[in-house]
Amino acid sequence: MNKLSGQMKAYLLSLLIVVGVIGVWHMATQPTKITAPTDAIALEYEVLMGNIPEGTPAGAILSSQESDFPSPLSFAKTSFAHLSDPFYDKGLNDKGIGIQLAYSISRVLAGFLLAMLVAIPLGYLLGISPIANKAISPFVQLLKPISPLAWMPIALYTIKDANLSAVFVIFICSIWPMLTNTAFGVSSVRREWLNVAKTLEVPPLTKATKIVLPAAAPTIVTGMRISMGIAWLVIVAAEMLVGGTGIGYFVWNQWNNLSLGNVIFAVLMIGVVGMILDLIFAKLQKKVSYTE
Repeated sequence: MNKLSGQMKAYLLSLLIVVGVIGVWHMATQPTKITAPTDAIALEYEVLMGNIPEGTPAGAILSSQESDFPSPLSFAKTSFAHLSDPFYDKGLNDKGIGIQLAYSISRVLAGFLLAMLVAIPLGYLLGISPIANKAISPFVQLLKPISPLAWMPIALYTIKDANLSAVFVIFICSIWPMLTNTAFGVSSVRREWLNVAKTLEVPPLTKATKIVLPAAAPTIVTGMRISMGIAWLVIVAAEMLVGGTGIGYFVWNQWNNLSLGNVIFAVLMIGVVGMILDLIFAKLQKKVSYTE
């Protein structure tokens, strides 16, 4: 009962935060009144500059100026328009938000899966073999700090395909957290278990699949979760550079069109998808975790 009460309090607090943000947003986007200056010199100057009509009385209210930033109601209409038909396709620069997200997610998954195929076996090798760890770790430490987007010009020049270049950038940013966490998890497996496996002459493949990887699974999944978060972060920036399709390109295109409502909606969708991806890995992390 106390736990349920705590959850209700948390949900209520979250709701109050949302209502508060919307309230502040609404007040900040209210139309502003344009008033003629009360000072005679200032009034004459505004008339000479053509900002207000000649003969306007001092202090007169001329008009109301709408905020350039969309109001909550305007944003709600924009969101409904996008969500009511998310998969329309009317050409290169006019695709539904669902199609744009699908392009981005497919690139992220492709690069992420490629990183898994490299990072987990290589991380296992680094964790199980001190010699391999000492030999390869300097290269990992050299390449890991490089920004993924710094690889984009090289990828575009060598691969000569914007879509594959974006996948490569996701690969290169996803590999390091998985690699280091896998190596750490494998190296942290209890020595007693490995000694027993050695005593029983357990084959290397069986030792890896039945002893080492299950024991290191929580750490490996943590690395995968971090990698996915970074990958989803990077794909938006990568698509802004390469253009064509994807949620990053959508944001940049709408900004060029000065459509702030569409930009805000796309940013919200980026956050929602990122949260869903993180929740998936959080569930997986909980499944593979164990208590001693």
